[in-house]
Amino acid sequence: MNNEKHLIPRIAIQSIATGLLMMAFFTTLWAIIARAGLDGRDHDIEIIVFGILAAAFVVKAIYFFSVAKRFPKNTSEADNERGKKEGMWFGIIFGGEGLGIFIAINVVNNIGHPDLVIPAIALVVALHFYPIGWIFKRTIDYYLATWATIVAVLGIVFTLHHSFSQNNILAFVGMGLAAATSSYGIYMVFTGRRMIDKLPIEVGRL
Repeated sequence: MNNEKHLIPRIAIQSIATGLLMMAFFTTLWAIIARAGLDGRDHDIEIIVFGILAAAFVVKAIYFFSVAKRFPKNTSEADNERGKKEGMWFGIIFGGEGLGIFIAINVVNNIGHPDLVIPAIALVVALHFYPIGWIFKRTIDYYLATWATIVAVLGIVFTLHHSFSQNNILAFVGMGLAAATSSYGIYMVFTGRRMIDKLPIEVGRL
């Protein structure tokens, strides 16, 4: 009976699967932005790599959803309470990210810099990883947030100083953010695998 409280709840593996679908989508989105910046130049290998990773995330997400039934559905009251609180804060941060993107787009357009739209969006996306890391107590979020923030800020600086062509900056920001989301996806794949490996034999046979 004492071991029951240590079992990983079903919602945990389902959350990983959902996260993988999100990383597949955002990796694809940023890779498309990078591809638009490359404008037909011979850099298809990088885009292909991101495409393969996104497809792999979808496959793994489907697999994790399929094995979720092997995890115990019921959790302790403490787990339920923590899950509700995390869900509430995640919703607030996700909503704040959407609002931040809307504001960022309007600000850069109103100051006469529509060329800053993509780097500004990237900055909002990067910054939202910090509170996510705080909510879920994950160190990787802080690393990815810092990486993505650096990429976004450099994109803004390069744009304002006309250091590179707009296409090159789009490619730089797109690939930088795709690297962040795909790294997150890879982390989720290994996290999901560790969860499955920890299943007690009697639970795993359910």
